[in-house]
Amino acid sequence: MANPRQYPSETLALKLWAVTAALAILTSILFVPITWAATRETVLHNFGDGANDGSTPSAGLILDAAGDLYGTTSYGGPDNLGTVFKLTPKADGDWTEKVLYSFNQTGGSYPEAGLILDAAGDLYGTTYQGGTHGQGTAFELTPQADGSWKEKVLHSFNITDGANPEAGLIFDAAGNLYGTTDQGGTYGFGTAFELTPQGDGGWTEKVLHSFNFNETDGANPEAGLIFDGAGNLYGTTNGSGTGSVGTVFELTSKADGSWKEKVLYSFDGSDGSNPEAGLILDRAGDLYGTTSSGGSDNLGTVFKLALKADGDWTEKVLYSFNETDGAYPEAGLILDASGNLYGTTVGGGTNGDGTVFELTPEGGGSWTEKVLHNFNGMDGFAPYAGLTFDTAGNLYGTNTGGGTHNDGTAFELTP
Repeated sequence: MANPRQYPSETLALKLWAVTAALAILTSILFVPITWAATRETVLHNFGDGANDGSTPSAGLILDAAGDLYGTTSYGGPDNLGTVFKLTPKADGDWTEKVLYSFNQTGGSYPEAGLILDAAGDLYGTTYQGGTHGQGTAFELTPQADGSWKEKVLHSFNITDGANPEAGLIFDAAGNLYGTTDQGGTYGFGTAFELTPQGDGGWTEKVLHSFNFNETDGANPEAGLIFDGAGNLYGTTNGSGTGSVGTVFELTSKADGSWKEKVLYSFDGSDGSNPEAGLILDRAGDLYGTTSSGGSDNLGTVFKLALKADGDWTEKVLYSFNETDGAYPEAGLILDASGNLYGTTVGGGTNGDGTVFELTPEGGGSWTEKVLHNFNGMDGFAPYAGLTFDTAGNLYGTNTGGGTHNDGTAFELTP
């Protein structure tokens, strides 16, 4: 079956500080300093291991308090419409994979985004297609007493209120969910939305902003949202803005319950273009992200946005990729306690199959890039997703392809 995103077949090139409720477990900032003098990569699971297993994971992983990993695959399962899976560490150091749910069109299909956990252990996410109108869903998975998981569709998108969500969800402190859709809305170029739980168990969706393809707005948000401490939302769009190649935006709630969008920065190609990933915030309130192309070699960039005293934002390219050290970063970043940034590139590196990289701040405002791992196909290739830390400083992620069955891998990188 054709991929709904139509990933290119050759280079795969053109194709968090995620905020959840306080008890939701999603590690995107590590508070323990780590030194990566050498690394060891371990494949935790090779997808495509049987007819019911998932394949082609394009989203990252999350950890629960017990150290189990959860994620999604865009394909696989009995109907080849994607799965939700769990990876559990065993005493001997291996990991066991269990498919928690296989999608079936009615409940959604082709999940491209990662998951979040609530305090009760329920999982939440989105599907790119499927649902009542075929335009994607927001869903909840609840563990049952017999070990199975029950899916509930919280919302089926209908084009008017958004279509084809490629990004995951975040919680606010009240338990409301927020996210984006790549398409749909008033102008057809995507939306930012809020889902509010109701007393009867249902959820109400509200469009916070409909994006438009023009110089004063962004278009087609492919990444999720983050909150700052004041409750403002931040995200990226893959297109439009003054340079027509993407923006960084802010959404601010108003007294009447509506939200106001402000474009903080428009990319122009030289400083990056077509951001497909979300943003993270550091303790100073600066924003960090990636662009999938653009920069000095048109292979993508890592950038920083810093707030100025006059309320404007200044963008700085921290690094431009050059093929040898990676190419086309499509995923977001994570931070450690020393202020180092970590991420992945879809292509480039020693074998052309993608990399895991670290960016370290140096004196004078410069940054040094270090490749922590070069994928080689056998251990996976084309990591479209970002990374997750555990408390020991190990990194976890996924590859969309490669591995034993050529259906992707889940991996661990140990310093």
